[in-house]
Amino acid sequence: MIPDAPAPSGPVPGSQQASPPQDNPIRVPAPRLSDKLPPLPQKIPGFAIEITPPDLAPWREGNTGLAGVHRLTGPAPGPHIAITALMHGNEYAGAIVLDDLLRAAFTPKRGTLSLIFLNLNAFGRFTRNAPTVSRFVDDDMNRLWCRKLLTTTEPSLERDRVATLLPYIETVDTLLDLHSMLWPAPPMLLAGPAAGGRSLATDIATPPLVISDHGHATGPRLIDSHHFTGTKARACLLEAGQHWSRDTLAVTRETTTRFLALNGLTNAAATALPPPQQATVTDRIVARTASFTFLPTISGGQIIPKRGTLIAQDGPDEIRTPYDNCLLVIPNFRTARSHTAVRLARLTTASPS
Repeated sequence: MIPDAPAPSGPVPGSQQASPPQDNPIRVPAPRLSDKLPPLPQKIPGFAIEITPPDLAPWREGNTGLAGVHRLTGPAPGPHIAITALMHGNEYAGAIVLDDLLRAAFTPKRGTLSLIFLNLNAFGRFTRNAPTVSRFVDDDMNRLWCRKLLTTTEPSLERDRVATLLPYIETVDTLLDLHSMLWPAPPMLLAGPAAGGRSLATDIATPPLVISDHGHATGPRLIDSHHFTGTKARACLLEAGQHWSRDTLAVTRETTTRFLALNGLTNAAATALPPPQQATVTDRIVARTASFTFLPTISGGQIIPKRGTLIAQDGPDEIRTPYDNCLLVIPNFRTARSHTAVRLARLTTASPS
C-alpha cells in the first residue's frame, strides 16, 4: 500500500513540476460550512475473502539461514533476481504465488532467484474475522528500509526483521515486490523515484500502468532504499488489486510470470507489449480534519477529466483537481486526520530515463 508520502521536494526525473501556475488550486475553502456539511466517513466494508491464505509452514525456515528466504540457483551463471511477498501480513496473494513456485520445485534457467516471505509474524496473525489488523505487528515494514532508521529508533519486530534481511537484499540485482490494496482499484506498478525502477516497471508493463513517485514521509519503502535508488540495482512494486480478490491473485501470477521471463529465468520468451501508461505523482492530499470525505462517485484509479472538479470535502474545505486528466492514486476512504487521503498523478507520455 502507499499511504503517507510527502509532497516531493522536486520533480521525478523526466517529469513535469507539480502543480504549475496554470493549474487550479487543490484546496478551496467553502463559502459557508453550514452549506456543505460532510457526511460521516465510510465504514470499512466487509470485503469478500475469495482466496485462502497459503500454508507456509514448509517454507518458514528458509534455506539460507534466514527465516523465509529461499535461494534457488540455476545451472548457468546470471544475475541475482528476487521476488518479495508479505511485506504486510494481510496481503498474501503474492505469498500464494511464491508458495506455488516452491511447491513446483522451480529452478531458474540461469543465475539465482530468491523468494522471500518478508513478514511471516504478521501473516501468522491473519484471521478472516478481522482481516485488516494483521498488516503488521509493531511497525509498517515498508517504511523502514534505511539503516539510519534501524539504528536510531526503538527496536520492534519489523525493525529487527529488516535489519536481518537488508544485507541479503543488498546482493540483489533486480527485485519485484508483490503487494495488494484494501480498497478496490485497477492494478498498477509503482516505480518509485529512480530511473531504474521506471525502466523495470515499463519493461514489465503488466499491468499497463506505471506510476512514479517520491516515496513516503514516514520512511522509505523497499523500492526506495539506497540499494535500489543509489546503485545499478532495480526494483519496482506491484499493487495487484483488492487484497483478497481472485482477480488480484490472477494479476499477481501474470506479473510474476512475465518478470521471470524478462530476466531469462524461464524457457518462455517475454513477448513485446505496448508501452504502458505513465503517470507521475504531483501532490499528496493530507486530511486536516477527522471528517474528510470523498464524493460518492469517486473510486480508486479514477481519471478526472476536468481540472477544478470537486472530489472531496475536508471540513470547510473543498478538494478539487488541479489539472485535467488527474489520476487518483489509491484513495483512502477511511482516512484519519493528518494522514494521506489520496495522491494526485499527472498522466504523461514521457519515456523512462
